[in-house]
Amino acid sequence: MMTTKISIIGAGSSVFSLNIIRDICLTPNLQGSSICFMDIDQERLDASYQLCVRYAREVGSTLQLEKTTDRRQALQGANFVINTALVGGHDSLRAGWEIARKQGYRFGGSLHIMHDEPFWTNFYQLQLFEELIKDILSICPDAWYVQSANPVMGGITYLARKYPQAKIVGLCHGYAEIYKLASVLGLEREHLTFEIPGVNHFIWLTRAYHKGQDIFPLLDTWIETEAEQYWAKNTDGSLSPKQVDLYKRFGAFPIGDTGTVGGGSWGWWYHADRATEQRWREDPEQWWRNYFAHTEQGVARIKRIGEDTQVKVTEHYPPNLSQESIIPLIESLACDVARVMIVNVQNKGGYVPGIPHDFAAEIPALVSKRGIEGIQTHGLPAGPLAYALRDCVAPWNLELEAYSQGSKQLLLDLIMMDPWTRSEEQAEALLAEILALPGHGKMREYYQ
Repeated sequence: MMTTKISIIGAGSSVFSLNIIRDICLTPNLQGSSICFMDIDQERLDASYQLCVRYAREVGSTLQLEKTTDRRQALQGANFVINTALVGGHDSLRAGWEIARKQGYRFGGSLHIMHDEPFWTNFYQLQLFEELIKDILSICPDAWYVQSANPVMGGITYLARKYPQAKIVGLCHGYAEIYKLASVLGLEREHLTFEIPGVNHFIWLTRAYHKGQDIFPLLDTWIETEAEQYWAKNTDGSLSPKQVDLYKRFGAFPIGDTGTVGGGSWGWWYHADRATEQRWREDPEQWWRNYFAHTEQGVARIKRIGEDTQVKVTEHYPPNLSQESIIPLIESLACDVARVMIVNVQNKGGYVPGIPHDFAAEIPALVSKRGIEGIQTHGLPAGPLAYALRDCVAPWNLELEAYSQGSKQLLLDLIMMDPWTRSEEQAEALLAEILALPGHGKMREYYQ
């Protein structure tokens, strides 16, 4: 057992913070650790903190919990800094989407507009990431910065280029769809080995084995004999007709946000119009309505539990591991529990061939006290690699250049790359309306 300080930035998200506390409570190696909750919203911070205090007490944990609205105070003595914060929240996201819809943009490959990582959200996130990494290098330079807040791809790329001395890693749970696929095929996850290379939210299952046996023949049989029955009963968007079609097209299976209904709903040709979407059983608009409704219900549930001090938190959130990778990663780094994990790091070792070495890649890595050691992958098939460069790497390089220069023209050029942009006038109108939104004064001033 060892004492570790973990600081959670954006800890006002009660559900996320509770999952972190739950996982730490169930990790014996991290008992006695100090957890600092930090959020600028005092009310949400207090609610999240009190809920987690109750949970830790109920399970008999020896964690030391503290809270603050002062980010620099939270970083004092930190060994790990987890960033979960979303500046502006979902309201800012949806306000921009409404404008984009009016201008003719739609879900489907619109990865910097009709996506949960649009350029107007990215601007404020990148500012936060940079402010935070500067504080870390000043206050706790040996701490690991663990970014779970989006945009992981752009954020890790930007920070790794500009602050190579920082210890940074990005995490995303999208890769875990491999376990859903395995479950559908009747395979136990503990006997799986796999390779899912790419860039964040654009990763592809290229190799997978169960007890040493290639699972792709099983997948092919399932597609031919059981897929239609599965689709008739399951509408969550996982293992969908679109994903299967992409698999048949490229020979690799799209995992996570790569081809699901949410995220960027890639590729755009499945979303040309409503009739096309219906043919592929795709409805991203409804998917997002369900997502926001589910999120709001979760927040309301947490609020009710938090206000009723007579109920046990563990009755609603039993002491089971969340399956998130944040705490296992911290345990591996802090306690030398070596394990292979899926992480987002700079591709400086050429771990995903064809992706630039100064760009963030999502790869398997050996994580231990030695650090995070990337594992070489076999890379992507020609098609997915070409689309990764076109739809992920090139736009992000342009957006980061626009951000670095404060260039409104480069931001307009980014919009011009969107698959739903039909004219420069359309792009200009979108940018003007986004910048004119209330609350975007800082962004308007920055991009002059």
